[in-house]
Amino acid sequence: MALMTGEQYVESMRKLKLNVYMFGRKIESPVDDPILRPSLNSVKATYDLAQLPEYEDLMTVTLADGRKINRFTNIHRSADDLVKKVKMQRLCGQKTAACFQRCVGMDAFNAVWSTTYETDKKYGTCYHDNFKKYVRMVQDADLTVDGAMTDPKGDRSLAPSAQSDPDLFLHVVEKREDGIVVTGAKAHQTGIINSQEVIVMPTISMGPDDKDYAVSFAVPTDAKGITMIIGRQSCDTRKLEGSQMDVGNSEFGGVEALVVFDNVFVPNDRIFLNGEHEFAGMLVERFAGYHRQSYGGCKVGVGDVLIGASALAADYNGAAKASHIKDKLIEMTHLNETLYCCGIACSAEGTQTESGNYLIDLLLANVCKQNVTRFPYEIARLAEDIAGGLMVTAPSEKDLRDPKIGPLVEKYFKGVEHVSTENRLRCLRLIENLTLGSAAVGYRTESLHGAGSPQAQRIMISRQGNIAMKKELAKAIAKIKE
Repeated sequence: MALMTGEQYVESMRKLKLNVYMFGRKIESPVDDPILRPSLNSVKATYDLAQLPEYEDLMTVTLADGRKINRFTNIHRSADDLVKKVKMQRLCGQKTAACFQRCVGMDAFNAVWSTTYETDKKYGTCYHDNFKKYVRMVQDADLTVDGAMTDPKGDRSLAPSAQSDPDLFLHVVEKREDGIVVTGAKAHQTGIINSQEVIVMPTISMGPDDKDYAVSFAVPTDAKGITMIIGRQSCDTRKLEGSQMDVGNSEFGGVEALVVFDNVFVPNDRIFLNGEHEFAGMLVERFAGYHRQSYGGCKVGVGDVLIGASALAADYNGAAKASHIKDKLIEMTHLNETLYCCGIACSAEGTQTESGNYLIDLLLANVCKQNVTRFPYEIARLAEDIAGGLMVTAPSEKDLRDPKIGPLVEKYFKGVEHVSTENRLRCLRLIENLTLGSAAVGYRTESLHGAGSPQAQRIMISRQGNIAMKKELAKAIAKIKE
């Protein structure tokens, strides 16, 4: 099958019978819901961009067998693939200024690919063959896949098997000749309602008592027993008001959900790990590494938009020539490009796994994500500084359009003479959207906690930092003999 167009993707999602709830009611058509549709548009953009000749090299991959696929379904075969992944993510961030949601599936693909290979090598299982067939199906159908790792976790001081409620970590509740049955949930699932498939992975390293929780598999998102409960976002109901200006970004967005698996059946050929608990940690570490690399692309692309909006706000305010404004824009650019450097570096230093695909440099990927937990917050702070207080005190679009009070809004919120009040307010609303509105979910808090919270990266940096080797370097230079 050829690459899907954006419209074909939308129609494929319309055919699914997803079990989605929001604000206490079932959403019969998530594709057409005004709160949810911008998140679908963000995924649609990844299909639209893949159709454009100028982005073909970044958005698509031609495989050795001649098949042309969307890069979001690619198994990385070189360091160059890893670099292009980051460049593609920056492009998608620039075009949507939102979470385009397909990174997590791509990262799951590559983590499961190598982990299944090494699991089969030890146990003689058939997980890698299962996964190769699954990957081929996804590539040929050009599907969007959600990668589901994060469990609710309950009491963080207890292992999965020690929880008072066993369902707080997703686990196998029944083993049958033709497959397994699982129960539990995955939280914070960005893009799940816009995916045709979901790959489930364990969320932490596990011991022998947790083997029922050491499970990885794939099912369609409309499989029987799956329920999705949409998470609230700041300013989300503005999308119901019919105002293009007040939402800041009227076309694109993101959305998260709690995904409940209630006795969901998984056939044998879609199982990729089932009880081999010592490989749960490998899968988690590799997925987290790939996903931490991803943040060096997607957040940078969104940062490009925020920096551009801040520079526009300075222009519209008549402050662009002020030296402190110039310095703040320089600092924002410096921070943003530092994130990009880390994403490119961990990609360029990638190495081949036993399975043949390429893994990023895990130390540099964790350094990348550690910076992402900090720099977008400072970029957002500087954007708010440049924008000024009107960003959060401006009247609504309805006030601007009102025959009586509209002229007052127009008069008193005018900036420089050649820029309309409406355009000034549109720019400020975009900054509001990215720094504290619905897009701040993806740009700020997700930057902090997505792909693991800051301490998770610090643990990996400690493990990967090779302090012992560095001690030996110091001893050699200082002529220390022990």
